[in-house]
Amino acid sequence: MITYLEAKEIINSNIPRSLEESIRFDQSLGRTLSNDIYSLFPQPRFDNSAMDGFAVRWQDTLNASNDTPIVLNVIGVVPAGKSSDLVVSEGHCTQIMTGGKLPAGANAVIMVENTSGFESEAVKIYKSAANGQNIRYTGEEIPKDRILIKKGTQITAAEIGIIATFGLEHITVFKKPIVSIFGLGDELLEPGLPLEEGKIYNSNLHVIRNLVKESGGVIKSSILLRDDRHEIESWFSKALQSSDVVISSAGISMGRYDYVKTAFSNLGVVEKFWKVAQKPGKPLFFGTLDNKLIFGLPGNPVSSFIGYLEYIHPVIRMMSGQMQESKISMPLIGGYPVEKLKHRFMFGKCGIVNGRLMCIASNKTGSHMLTSSLGSNCIIDVPPSNKPVMDGDWVTVNLLSNFTSEQLLHE
Repeated sequence: MITYLEAKEIINSNIPRSLEESIRFDQSLGRTLSNDIYSLFPQPRFDNSAMDGFAVRWQDTLNASNDTPIVLNVIGVVPAGKSSDLVVSEGHCTQIMTGGKLPAGANAVIMVENTSGFESEAVKIYKSAANGQNIRYTGEEIPKDRILIKKGTQITAAEIGIIATFGLEHITVFKKPIVSIFGLGDELLEPGLPLEEGKIYNSNLHVIRNLVKESGGVIKSSILLRDDRHEIESWFSKALQSSDVVISSAGISMGRYDYVKTAFSNLGVVEKFWKVAQKPGKPLFFGTLDNKLIFGLPGNPVSSFIGYLEYIHPVIRMMSGQMQESKISMPLIGGYPVEKLKHRFMFGKCGIVNGRLMCIASNKTGSHMLTSSLGSNCIIDVPPSNKPVMDGDWVTVNLLSNFTSEQLLHE
């Protein structure tokens, strides 16, 4: 049996290099960039107007007012999206629309509200312009060949907008790992079926399936199997051919019908470890076959849930190119069960108490008590110790996806 930290080190040393693929930019929401994206041209690409109005020489508008307007001759119109060879000389101007390219000779734009309008060949200017007024200059947002978006960025609507602005149709992202999942147990029924004597409803498979999606994996197959070694080996053999990660739930302990470990061995999986000094979830399998990663989670629902979040979630994130999430420390409200030789994990709640971020452990400690996850937004993580964890002590916390910093904690 190995320690929690040893298990994490073994897993991390066996994660394969992330692969890349090219996809259309408008299909990239939530994906992770595998290369830096550079500006292909300056933005703006040319000097242009920030307003609908008139492109002028600011010198020609000096001392303009409502009482003594300056009159300029209009030599043409510059709409957005059209090129123009107009040249603004002394005493002249052009109409210009927002985004229109600034004509040669002009050095300011007067907004139409400060003029007599667009209706005549001569326009009255009622307000003086300053040099550069209402002009968007070439490259003022970003010059050419600067990094726009860094490798490792998870793409949101903002990044998609920037990518579109610079005309990139395809971008390179990290591939999402392909994941296959199987649950085990002759006692398990799918929700919706009549509940028979001695049977229970399957929850683990549904929890893990949705956690994989949250982590960034793509589910290839998800199935509930019987406690039959040949059925397990047949499905597992096919899953290995099409998956980067295979996850089992249950069947990994030492029970009479726990065939998973044997099935893994028969198909050539190299066992890296099988038991971890932790509670819950001591029976935890990790192995490899070529570049495939194989995890065997316990059948108890809390053990399976926490085992996934602590061990598999960071792996799938890393394989899909995402940044690793760091645990944080905060004071504990109340006590916490500690073991001398085992790492302890428990669902908990963290939030603001009197302006301070604190956490409290669930009062349900059994590995079969899945209701301990309801309302929880963290996993409290305490290493082996001879010293009890008391009220007010600082503990390490793994924040879950439903945590928000504004949450108030009600003890």
